[in-house]
Amino acid sequence: MSEEPKTFGDDDVEVISRNLAHDGFLSIEHIQLRHRLFSGEWSEVFKRELQLKDPAVGVLLFDPALDRILFVRQFRIGMLGEQGSSWPLEIVAGMVDHGEPPEQVALRESKEESNCVPTELISICEYYNSPGGSNEKITLFCGRIDSSNAGGVFGLMDEHEDIEVQLLSYDDAMAMLEDGQIDNAMSIIALQWLRLHHQELLDRWI
Repeated sequence: MSEEPKTFGDDDVEVISRNLAHDGFLSIEHIQLRHRLFSGEWSEVFKRELQLKDPAVGVLLFDPALDRILFVRQFRIGMLGEQGSSWPLEIVAGMVDHGEPPEQVALRESKEESNCVPTELISICEYYNSPGGSNEKITLFCGRIDSSNAGGVFGLMDEHEDIEVQLLSYDDAMAMLEDGQIDNAMSIIALQWLRLHHQELLDRWI
């Protein structure tokens, strides 16, 4: 019989110091710490940088009647200089304001980014986006929409947003997922979930 995996908790980490190193569009902390090893001993004290980010919410907007998905496109600094476009296809997403329920964020961001508000939300999952260097936690939903009149360019000017709506059939979206044209984690996770639950959603919403 295999051994039970070792469990760790807050008592297995000792933070020696933490200082705010940068506070701009993104914030970064310098942290000195040590932690318990699998052997039971303590590690040496070492340094890490932690990107501080508020929680975020993503919404896969799906129209069951027309069997299509609403995506958005906007400039993304993280893709600058990489092969391909800095305007990727993504699902609607946004940051959580302090104390705001994730469901409310999903509705607000859907309106701001696409002018299309879901009439029902289904929880997909929660996950940490990049725990090796960031504390950002993502909550994903699938939202039911009527996309018959969807389209246009939206976003908040004071946040420098210029967001275009793009509609794709379910089959076209899955083909783009397969060949790597959709290449951001939030959208990939949401679309893989939709592939697993596609028929279930059609049965539920039509």
